[in-house]
Amino acid sequence: MDDNTNSRLKSCGISVSDILLPKKGIDLKKWAVVACDQFTSEPEYWEKADKFVSESPSTLRITYPEVYLGKCDNEKKIAEINGAMRNYVKEGIFTTYWDSAVLVERKTETGTRFGLMLSLDLEAYSYAPNSKTLVRATEGTILSRIPPRKEIRKNASLELPHIMVLISDEKKTVIEPLVEKREKLEKIYDTELMLDGGHLIGYLVNSNEDLSNLATAIETLKKNLDPENPLLYAMGDGNHSLATAKSCWEDIKQHITPEEQKYHRARYALVEIENIFDPALQFEPIHRVFFNTDIKDFNKEAEKLAKSIKVEKVTSTKEILSKINMKGSLQSFGLITEDGYCVYSLEEPKYSTAAKTMQEIIDTLIEQKKGEIDYIHGVDVTEKLGKEKNNIGIILPDVSKETFFEAIIKDKAFPRKTFSIGHAHEKRYYMEARKIN
Repeated sequence: MDDNTNSRLKSCGISVSDILLPKKGIDLKKWAVVACDQFTSEPEYWEKADKFVSESPSTLRITYPEVYLGKCDNEKKIAEINGAMRNYVKEGIFTTYWDSAVLVERKTETGTRFGLMLSLDLEAYSYAPNSKTLVRATEGTILSRIPPRKEIRKNASLELPHIMVLISDEKKTVIEPLVEKREKLEKIYDTELMLDGGHLIGYLVNSNEDLSNLATAIETLKKNLDPENPLLYAMGDGNHSLATAKSCWEDIKQHITPEEQKYHRARYALVEIENIFDPALQFEPIHRVFFNTDIKDFNKEAEKLAKSIKVEKVTSTKEILSKINMKGSLQSFGLITEDGYCVYSLEEPKYSTAAKTMQEIIDTLIEQKKGEIDYIHGVDVTEKLGKEKNNIGIILPDVSKETFFEAIIKDKAFPRKTFSIGHAHEKRYYMEARKIN
């Protein structure tokens, strides 16, 4: 890649990387493990993974499944991870692909989606709520989750990303041209993924022509943004991991010169960039259940957040979903109690999304000690819990791809746990690695 292409990519907040992948002969099905923040209430999943991996080289040995956070000797576990990283490098298990990107093809039960492995400039990222940087959090960042992750990253020699970053490319100009020519690219891995993870293929992208075309496409997206609020990359998954990388970088910056900062490995974080308009990219709303909450208290807070609220009785969750996801309708959400089902529709709401409206209600009621809250994946579980005495189940509408970026710009960020991209086993699996120390 020539210097001009490199400079153009960096001006858009991204860069190619020296990417490490296991050498031929290493079992990639045992190497690749799902993101560490999945199955956090299911230790049996990780026990199955451990048994399957056995003694083979695996990302299971160089990442920290969060199911074990606080349940084992953290210092000992982190030391084992760092030691395993050093041993893998020393033993020469990696092949290095210099100055490269990787086109990723992931086949799951919801279809085949594509992404592009690139390094993101942490100088272009902020997780602050009022950020106007190129790269931003899409959900509220819980600051207390950063310190334990910093302990894992700060002395690590490698990073293995499960971070997914979204671009809004409705014309499909950035990733899709590479997808169309992928048969002409070098295939650098091709494997089934363990425990129902689907199938993963990686193609090498390192020619100056392909990278120059990539730079042109990204530059075009950037030019079409509001210069006062230029959101180019929005976090999909792994925001707390990226926030941890950012925090570590801010620490490192204090001890190196401005010139050294330009080229330091830790300035960048390896991520998978995906087009929000990829049809196989499935957004699932995360619903809410209030426990021991009086419906009168709920209604009182809801009424403060809109000019008026229309409440319509319905007969099922199916009818709720049909009405709250109707295009062109008012902002709405479903409500389930022991008395039945209804839909709340808000006229002139204070916030642009139902999730933001709901979070305001949650925060107020929790502060007043008028109940407890849980965040629920799946309509069936929300319905079951909502029907129990003194509970309120909240069904949120689907997340709109068309207004996703617009909503972040207007409301700063979605509330925590607004959406999930696919089921747990469809999350990103660790495959590529990059040296950071």
